[in-house]
Amino acid sequence: MKTATWILVNVLGIALGLGLASGVVLSDDDEGEGGWRQSRLDVAPADNAFYTEECGACHFPYQPGLLPARSWQRLMGGLDDHFGENAELDGADARQLMDYLSTNAADRSSFKRSRGISRSLQQGDTPLRITATRYFKRKHHELSSHMVKGNPKVRSFSNCNLCHTQASRGSYNEHQVKIPGFRYWDD
Repeated sequence: MKTATWILVNVLGIALGLGLASGVVLSDDDEGEGGWRQSRLDVAPADNAFYTEECGACHFPYQPGLLPARSWQRLMGGLDDHFGENAELDGADARQLMDYLSTNAADRSSFKRSRGISRSLQQGDTPLRITATRYFKRKHHELSSHMVKGNPKVRSFSNCNLCHTQASRGSYNEHQVKIPGFRYWDD
């Protein structure tokens, strides 16, 4: 009986060790929405093909987890003047996008940055720009204007993917930031 117990304990120990070494074993806290590994991603990736095709045709397809549902509703309600452009869609397409955006919005997400963005907003806040959130401003306050707005390779904070090299995957880790035109970056 002691030998069987010893073998079982050693086999389980080896299996656990191999699982941890390969990254296969995840705790409940590491598992994010859609099976994504939350410890590596800050927001759920934009994984809706219609959304990335429709919205990504004109700009970076911002992940829904970067704004609360009420902001996405306001944005979708004003597509006739979408930051100076007419981005109107037919009713069915607009509803499909709205469903995707609101279902995956910051205030309905368990991802780290989405929760932070949501917590940074007061109840009545309905920002139309991610850059208008207190969370964004706090995370980017150390950047000088010449690094972004005055930088011809970036021009705007709305070009997330130009500096955040893994933004399309949902990772906004500061250690993956490379500001075009600046050789070194450290906050």
